[in-house]
Amino acid sequence: MGKTWNWAILGAGHIARKFAADLKLLPNASLYAVGSRSHERAQVFAAELGIPNVYGSYEELAKDPKIDIVYIASWHTSHYRNTLLCLDHGKHVLCEKPAAINGRQLEIMVQAARTKKLFFMEALWTRFLPSFRRCEDLAASGVIGELRIIESDFCMNIPYDPYHRIYNPQIGGGSLLDIGIYPVFCAMTLGSPITGVTATATMNNTGVDTFCSINGTHRKGERSLLFSTLNAPGRNETLLHGSAGILRLNSHWHTPTTLDIIRDDETIEQILFDEPGNGYQYEAAEVMRCLDEGRMESELWSTGHSVRLMQLLDTIRNQAGIVYSPEIEAV
Repeated sequence: MGKTWNWAILGAGHIARKFAADLKLLPNASLYAVGSRSHERAQVFAAELGIPNVYGSYEELAKDPKIDIVYIASWHTSHYRNTLLCLDHGKHVLCEKPAAINGRQLEIMVQAARTKKLFFMEALWTRFLPSFRRCEDLAASGVIGELRIIESDFCMNIPYDPYHRIYNPQIGGGSLLDIGIYPVFCAMTLGSPITGVTATATMNNTGVDTFCSINGTHRKGERSLLFSTLNAPGRNETLLHGSAGILRLNSHWHTPTTLDIIRDDETIEQILFDEPGNGYQYEAAEVMRCLDEGRMESELWSTGHSVRLMQLLDTIRNQAGIVYSPEIEAV
C-alpha cells in the first residue's frame, strides 16, 4: 500500500454522502475535510461522517495545504469553476460527472491540470465497478460472438417540481447530462468508436429535457439504442446483443449489479458480485493507485475519454435542441 492520502469533499449533498461512506472502506484514504457554501450544512455532514475539518466556503477548503485530493460533488454548472479553483491551489481533483457543461469548459480544465502537473479525472464511477469491468472483458472474449447491438437505458420517475435540481436549467438539470450520460458512456466504452448519432428530446416548461433518445452507429457496424427519461419507470438495464448470445447488466446496471450471460440455447448463467459499500470506492482507489505510481491520468478513464464523451454529449444536445443559458455555457 502507498501513502495515506488526505481527501476533501467539496459539496455536502446526497452523492457526497455515499462517496464519503465508501471512502472509509479504503485503508490508504483519510477523509480529512468537507466544504460547503453553508458552514452549518458542512458541520452536519462532518458530524455524521466523522470528518475532522469543516469549511463554510469552497475557497477556504481549496487553500488548506494538508489536502491532497478533492472530490467535487457540487452542481454540474459549478464543476468548471470549482475544478479550476482546486487546481489553482495545487489539489488533485476527482470531479463528479458530467465533468463540465460542454467540451470547451472541459478542455480548459484538462489543460489546467496538465500545466500544473496535477491529477484530474471525471468521477464516472460505473467505469470502475467489478460488474461493468467483467462485462467488458466478457464482450472482448467473444463469449457472445460478434457484437451487433448495444441497448441501454436509464429511467427515473421524479414528480415534477420546478424547484427540484433535476428540473432546473440554471444548475444543468435535465435527463441527458444527469443520467443519459451513463448509456452514452456505455455505448462508447463497450462498442467500437461511435461514428454518428441521431438524437431527439422532449422538453418541459422549465426548459430541460425530460426524455432523450439516441441512436448511434459504430465503426465496426454495430448499433446502439439509448435513452433516458425523468418521468417514467424503465428497465435500467444494458444489453449487449451478439451473434451468439446476450450479455445483460441487470437493473440498476450503472451500479454494482449482477451480470447474465444469455446463450443462443436460452440458458442463462448469472455472475454475482458481492462487494461492500455503494461502489464509489473503486474510483477513489483508482485515483490513489495512479498517484502512487506517479500517473496524472487513469488509463481506464483518461481525460481523453472524458473529452470524447463530452463531445458526443455536445453533438447530442445540438441535435436534440438541449440548450442552457450563455452564462452557464461560458468559459
